[in-house]
Amino acid sequence: MRKITAGLFISLDGVVEDPQDWHFPYFNDEMGEAVQGQMGTADTMLFGNTTYQGFAGAWPEREAAGGPDAEMAKHFGDIRKIVVSRGKLEFTWRNSEQLEGDLIEAVTALKQTEGGDIGLSGSVSVVRQLLNAGLIDELHLLVHPIAMRKGTRLFDEADTPLPLELLRSATFKTGVVHTVYGPGKAREGGYEQAREHLTQA
Repeated sequence: MRKITAGLFISLDGVVEDPQDWHFPYFNDEMGEAVQGQMGTADTMLFGNTTYQGFAGAWPEREAAGGPDAEMAKHFGDIRKIVVSRGKLEFTWRNSEQLEGDLIEAVTALKQTEGGDIGLSGSVSVVRQLLNAGLIDELHLLVHPIAMRKGTRLFDEADTPLPLELLRSATFKTGVVHTVYGPGKAREGGYEQAREHLTQA
C-alpha cells in the first residue's frame, strides 16, 4: 500500500494560512532537508486548487530559470499532480489532472495502486478530510516559534477529538520543531491515574 505524507508550515497557535508571509525567516538548510525528505520520495502529489495554483504559478518558472531550486522544480513538474476542485479545471503545467469522483473513495483507491509515496504540501481542506478519514500515514508539521494570532488553523472544530501518535521529532537551530505524527488511538484516564506519577515533596 502506498504511503500518504502531508507537510505544513504551522505557527505555535496552529495557523497555516499564507505561510509565505511569515515562515521564510526561519528557512535554513535543516528545513530544506526536511521538506525535500517529505516531498522527494513522492511520485504523486495531491493538491487543493488554491495550493495548486500557487505551485503552478511559481515552480515552472523556477525550473526554466535553472537556479538552485531548479532540481526540485523539475521534480514537481515530472511527477503526477492530482488537483481536488469542484469546478472544471484546465491545466498548462505538465502531468496535471483533476481528481474524479469522491475524494475519500478516490484516495483510498489510489493508495492501493502501485507506486511511490503520495505527497501533500499545504492544501489544508484536503489534509483535514484525509486526516478525518484516517488516510494520512505521516503528518509533517514544521512548528514555527511565532504566534500569528489570526488566520486559518489546521484543525477546525468538530464533535470528536482526533488522536495522533508522535513518530519522531527534531529541533532546528532557528527554533522550528519538525514533528511527524501518524494515526493514533484515543487514551483514557483521569486524575486518579495521573497522581500515581506525581513525586512526593
